[in-house]
Amino acid sequence: MIVFPPKTSKQLLAYIVFFAAFMLSSALIGQYGFSLYPCDLCIYQRYPYAAIIAIGLISLCFAKSQSVLRLVIIICGLLLLIDFGIAFYHTGVEYGWFKAPDGCSSGNTSNMTLEEMRAAIMAAPLVSCSQAMAYIFGFSMAAWNALLAFAAGLATFFTLRKIK
Repeated sequence: MIVFPPKTSKQLLAYIVFFAAFMLSSALIGQYGFSLYPCDLCIYQRYPYAAIIAIGLISLCFAKSQSVLRLVIIICGLLLLIDFGIAFYHTGVEYGWFKAPDGCSSGNTSNMTLEEMRAAIMAAPLVSCSQAMAYIFGFSMAAWNALLAFAAGLATFFTLRKIK
């Protein structure tokens, strides 16, 4: 039975795990189903979701005490906010607000020799972090991830406060 808003810690944790699984599977479907290849920052955004799924499922199966469940929910909420930070930074790189990490963009090649440029090209990632692979309703996928992760992180903490 689906209960919304969740009334127990276990229900809230199940919602968080479901959200993380939805977000991670959406990224994988985009990658393998629609050839939207990820850059390094895209990959980094997947780690918090994978961690939420792993610790959430383990806790749902084995945690007996409410205090342990609440601690796991707090950790998951923090992971959602960490994911928001990574996605926000990635969005900023895509929109030119922030400088891309060194390994994530082609950088300045004006002072390089031909051999240095060749080595840089061979070592460069296939996808630049500064170019979004797709826009949905005017926002890049990183921007959507930032919005959803932030909303889910806040909702986690607000809902946890209401659960006894």
